[in-house]
Amino acid sequence: MDTVKIGIIGCGNISGNYFRTVQSFDILDCVACADAFPERATQAAAEYGIARACTVDELLALPEISIVVNLTNPQAHKAISLAAIAAGKHVFTEKPLAVNRAEGAEILAAARAAGVRVGAAPSTPLGGGLQTCRRLIDAGAIGRPVAASAFMMSRGHEHWHPNPEYYYKPGAGPMFDMGPYYLTALTTLLGPVVRQSGAAAILIGERTITSEPLNGQKIVVETPDHVTGTLEFASGAVGTIITTFATLNSRLPRIEIYGTEGTLQVPDPNTLDGPVCLARGRDEWEEVPLTHGHTVGRQQWGMGVADMAHAIVSGRAHRQTGAQAYHVLDLMQGFLECAETGAYHRLDSTFERPQPLPLGLDERLLD
Repeated sequence: MDTVKIGIIGCGNISGNYFRTVQSFDILDCVACADAFPERATQAAAEYGIARACTVDELLALPEISIVVNLTNPQAHKAISLAAIAAGKHVFTEKPLAVNRAEGAEILAAARAAGVRVGAAPSTPLGGGLQTCRRLIDAGAIGRPVAASAFMMSRGHEHWHPNPEYYYKPGAGPMFDMGPYYLTALTTLLGPVVRQSGAAAILIGERTITSEPLNGQKIVVETPDHVTGTLEFASGAVGTIITTFATLNSRLPRIEIYGTEGTLQVPDPNTLDGPVCLARGRDEWEEVPLTHGHTVGRQQWGMGVADMAHAIVSGRAHRQTGAQAYHVLDLMQGFLECAETGAYHRLDSTFERPQPLPLGLDERLLD
């Protein structure tokens, strides 16, 4: 098999999942890593057997690198992605694509002009859980999908994250942090959205960090910590979503899809596996065996990178596209704008629903 050489920029909290992904797929060969803090890159290279730890400019200058994986913080996504595109590299970026529509559109326009690909996390729709849901919906297991609900109910990150202040700044909050998982799952299953509404508020204006090493420090919340909205899909289905950092407990499901002949309970879109549960008519819920593999927890968060590599080699379209990531960004910004204006937002963005994975794939392959 041809291998595709990649370089990873950003060796922080989530990078380990991506380095492990490289080791999980035969098509990927990570030849370099870089970080604004050189010691992080050096440590990652030693831990994961990467040949070269270097600066960002040095990594971008390596001619053998085809894909740059951008794992920097969201405020840096635009600058790093544009620099990689200018260097002639394909880009796969952590979520979100950018912090607002204007930056996201600039990234996509630059990629079109340069003739390179853009992909974006989350990769979890490629996992066995959501691929099983996609197969069931496409096969008509719940009839025609008519509605959906999605609930990300959380108390916030100050209880576990070592540096949680960022999550309460503009460009973050529960919608921009966790919304990409839920909105990418919903749009993968049901297609693009044409109109939305939203409401949002800061419900807990000051937070106390209880995690180490900043235990006891206060956080002033500067962006809504509770965002809710409606989604009108091009297919005619209507959805509801809540993302919050202001709840202690909840029994709400993560995602449910309601059809004319049944209901599908979708697993946590921040994971790759199940359970997938189905109820038809008044029947009891039944757990459905997963039809696809690739279910190894969070160690394959970077599956979209491997899928892009396969697509580059074969010439097909990759599945976690910049167009879908921009559509999700459009939605996230739209919820906050609707909350401010009290008006609906009609979306200009759209995307082609990605092709499902074929059945029976080897766990080290995505083609």
